[in-house]
Amino acid sequence: MNETVEERVALVTGAASGIGRASALAFAGVGARVVVADVDEDGGRETVRLIEEAGGAALWAQTDVSDAAAVDAAVAAALERWGRLDWAHNNAGVETPPVSLAELSEADFDRLVAINLKGVWLSMRAELRPMIAQGAGVIVNTSSVVGLVGSAGMPAYVATKHGITGLTKAGALDHAAQGVRVNAVCPGVIKTPMLDRYTHGDPALEAELGARQPIGRIGTPEDVAQAVVWLCSPAAAFVTGHTLAVDGGYVAQ
Repeated sequence: MNETVEERVALVTGAASGIGRASALAFAGVGARVVVADVDEDGGRETVRLIEEAGGAALWAQTDVSDAAAVDAAVAAALERWGRLDWAHNNAGVETPPVSLAELSEADFDRLVAINLKGVWLSMRAELRPMIAQGAGVIVNTSSVVGLVGSAGMPAYVATKHGITGLTKAGALDHAAQGVRVNAVCPGVIKTPMLDRYTHGDPALEAELGARQPIGRIGTPEDVAQAVVWLCSPAAAFVTGHTLAVDGGYVAQ
């Protein structure tokens, strides 16, 4: 692509908070125009405000990633406003409270599959259409360290994140020849609203979690966002089908 960074357009799902908000801000920080997609309108519009306040350009798109029509509409909004889609970060996801596989309800399993896994597939499918037509584009999916290894007490979450890892590899192989790269980031313990729901804001528990990481701290959303931006950049032009652990060394243990 010969366009300047300022002409690039990025779409981020789950952009109302946490890693998604940090990713949207990071894309805007390198000059891209950003579609902020989420089910949380208040949080999403706040992300748009933060981008615009910093001098960037952003567009709010109410998006339930489990709804194909909503996902298609978010991509269509990018094309209508800016005429292209260059980068996408498929980050939207949910979790359940800790539960064993034997105790996991069918409703919770179906919900996580619909949002975490089907939502990524629907997003990739919609994003690939303009990227293939352009002959260029980059997709980054948010998997998890538990998309690389197992973990007790979160069977549906682990299953969906392993599924995202597989979709990433399959998509990369299917579309490399069409100029589209597909990678995944696999965050470890990151200070997000999801983590807050687990710790209930207990600083002692957060400190304990940080001490368990080889790097000695909990990660930040910005740690992950910078990895996403790098994977989308020309510096990663020969990287596709890769799952990048952003985890302070957790899975190296």
